[in-house]
Amino acid sequence: MLAGVDEVGRGPLAGPVVAAAVILPQGLCVPGADDSKRLTAARRDALVDQICSSCVAYGVGAASAREIDAINIRRATALAMQRAISRLPVRPDHLLVDGLPVPELGMDAHTGIVQGDHLVHSISCASIIAKVVRDRLMARLARRYPRYGWERNKGYGTAEHLAALARFGPTPHHRRSFAPVQLTLQGL
Repeated sequence: MLAGVDEVGRGPLAGPVVAAAVILPQGLCVPGADDSKRLTAARRDALVDQICSSCVAYGVGAASAREIDAINIRRATALAMQRAISRLPVRPDHLLVDGLPVPELGMDAHTGIVQGDHLVHSISCASIIAKVVRDRLMARLARRYPRYGWERNKGYGTAEHLAALARFGPTPHHRRSFAPVQLTLQGL
């Protein structure tokens, strides 16, 4: 059994990094599944239920902004992936990970595949689940912190988000180790 693994949210200034791991039945193809960045939000939302209901198993994990600040984004991404894999109800034989190998996952346990979220179906499905979970979380956080436009920018450093950050300062969900947030803190 192979599990596809991908993450979403390495670049934003706010919110967690989220990873998903997906084991698909052999030969299953979810029509339309692709790298989540290539799909509209409506298409991802339509696909996520189909993926979750037809896969053998899936797991989701995250690392918070505080964890990102404490251990850096690369290690926090690995932590989110470890958490997603640990939440799989069945143990995969091997992992197919989008991008370069992740040493924290064990050198023999996985294969890194550059552009895997476009080339490997189970990684595409993991990409979609991770993106939908993270986007929904950012939309919920936007209701608590409406000034930053997270329902639209998902925590990325858009002009709207940067202007709000400069005017109102960071929230507990901002990544203080990221340069734009650090500059804001220095200016306060």
